[in-house]
This record gives sequence, structure tokens and C-alpha cells, in this order.
Amino acid sequence: MTLSRENTVFQLDPMTDIRWSDFVARHPRSTVFHTREWLLALHATYGYKPVVLTTSSGELADGVVFCRVRSWLTGNRLVSLPFSDHCQPLADGVDLQTILRSLRDQYHKVSCRYLEIRPVSNESMVDNLVGFGISEDFTLHTIDLRPSLEEIYRTFHDSCIRRKIKKAERENLTLETGNSEGLLRKFQHLLLLTRRRHKLPPQPSAWFTNLARYLGNNLNIHLLSKDGVPAASILTIEHKNSLTYKYGCSDAQFHNLGCMPLLFWKTIQLAKQLGMEQFDLGRSSGDDPGLIAFKGHLGAKASELRYYRNPVPDRKKRSLQPNMQWARNTLACLPDPVLVGAGRLLYRHLG
Repeated sequence: MTLSRENTVFQLDPMTDIRWSDFVARHPRSTVFHTREWLLALHATYGYKPVVLTTSSGELADGVVFCRVRSWLTGNRLVSLPFSDHCQPLADGVDLQTILRSLRDQYHKVSCRYLEIRPVSNESMVDNLVGFGISEDFTLHTIDLRPSLEEIYRTFHDSCIRRKIKKAERENLTLETGNSEGLLRKFQHLLLLTRRRHKLPPQPSAWFTNLARYLGNNLNIHLLSKDGVPAASILTIEHKNSLTYKYGCSDAQFHNLGCMPLLFWKTIQLAKQLGMEQFDLGRSSGDDPGLIAFKGHLGAKASELRYYRNPVPDRKKRSLQPNMQWARNTLACLPDPVLVGAGRLLYRHLG
């Protein structure tokens, strides 16, 4: 691929340049969200073209990956990365500052509203974010998988997790794990039920098809059924020594069985067998205290996860936006085919 250069910063296509995959494989802070496979799924589903900026002209020593999101509904912007819980810039110090300056120039040139990065915050990295301000706050939960299974189990909340696991184990539930088309269909059925329950449209089916296509055996659907009926499911992705939980869904009629606690416990056991050292449970919004509490009851460590934008957003103005509950109530009344269609239309603009 032909490289372009501007102020000592090079541009490359991470979907075709093998150097990016090699760099991600060896970088200690890379996650599944940096991988070529994740980027290919984003591109195939939503049309976002990923680009990497780096100060390296040969073998890569640093890089920041982003996508340009074009939308007449929500505005054009540069995001690192859309639909990714976090995406740590794989650069430090002067190199990071140089890349970020180039990115700021980029969004001015292509008439974007803003540039957003989603780092797993650390003080040394945040110190380099000159001209950026916090746009959103989340909680990130992770489970250390290096202790023994017995030690991990003891960190579970007694009544909220351990007791429910014991109950679920008495229910003769069937566990399936894999990435077959059949499991994907069952997962999407539960996802539709869950998103409807939350008054939200489901993610496009093409998104999950493309994730399964490009991630292959690194993606697994874990599904519990009761008497042949799907009850609960989670989708996880492996990358090096880390397992990432990305999506979860369930049928409310089976909530009293304790399916989700058992499902996470079985997944942790499998992760230990595979030699995983960390279980990334993803981000949780402050307006979902139930999810934050559930992850905490699993013994997960909580940390701040902040997204940053340039130019600095007016968070006070953002908080005064009109209540959208009416829209969610309308979505909840739509028949399944219309709700699914709404998801296909909306997610292209959300990023």
C-alpha cells in the first residue's frame, strides 16, 4: 500500500497492511478491538473505513487506529473506535502527541464535528491529551483469572451469585458453546427479546454474522437452555491471554433460574482451561446501576473508563438535551420486523 506522509506521521490501512496485525499481536496493551478482524467486521457491516496513524515508516513502533463515521443524522466524526468499549492509543509521549495533532488536523480538513478516543485511562496517557475533554464516563469491570477457580469463586457475592449458581445447577440446564449458525440464531432470538425489554432496537444481524465470519474460533456464543428452550446467552471474544465479554441476553421467563450467574461461572471455568489471565466484562453506563452491581457481585474490579473529545464538549449543554423516553416507548410498541429494521437503520449512525 502507498503511504502518505504529513508532519512525520504516516497513514496506513490496517485491513490490508500486515504490519498492523504483527504490531497488535506483540503490543502488550492491544485488545480485540485493535485487531484486523474486528476492523473488517466494522467495515463490512457499517461501511466505516479504518485508518492507522503512526510515526513509523517501516516496522511499526506505535499507532492510533480510528474510523471516519459519516452520518447525516448524528454528524460526521472521527472515532477510535465505533462500537468498541475501549481502544487504547498504542503510542506514548511525544509520538502520541504528534499523532493526535495530526488527527486534529484531519477532522478539520474533512469537516468532522469532533474527534473521539476511548482509552483505558492512565495518568501518563491522559497527560498527553492536550485540547481534549471528557465526553462520557463509564465503569469498566475486569476479573483477574490468574488465581485458582476456588479463589475466584470465593470472590462471588454469596446470595446474588453463589446461591443462584447452586440453584441453576439443580435445574438440569443444557450448555452449548461455539459459533455455529444455529447458536447464532438462538443468540439473536434472545437478543431481540432483551432489547425489546429495554425498549431499544437490536444490533443488525449482519454485525454478528460478520463478527463470526472474521473472528472465527476466537468468538464464542455460550448458551443455556431449559428443556430445549434458549434461556440465556453471552458472546465472548478471545485475544491473546484475555477474554472479552461483549453481549449478553436472556428470556425473562427464566430469570428465576439463575441462568446468568451460572453462565458466567461456566465461562470463567472454560477461560481458565484455555489459559486466559483476564476476563474483560466491558463498560457499564452510570444509568444502569443493576449491571454495575451484577459485575461487582462477580468479584470484578471496577475502574473509570472515560471517552475524550476534541474540541472539548460542552457536557452541561449535553445534559440538557430533551428526554427521549417517548422514543423508547414508541420502539417498544413496534412489531419485531419493524424493530429489527429500525436497528439496521439506526446503528449505522450511532458508532
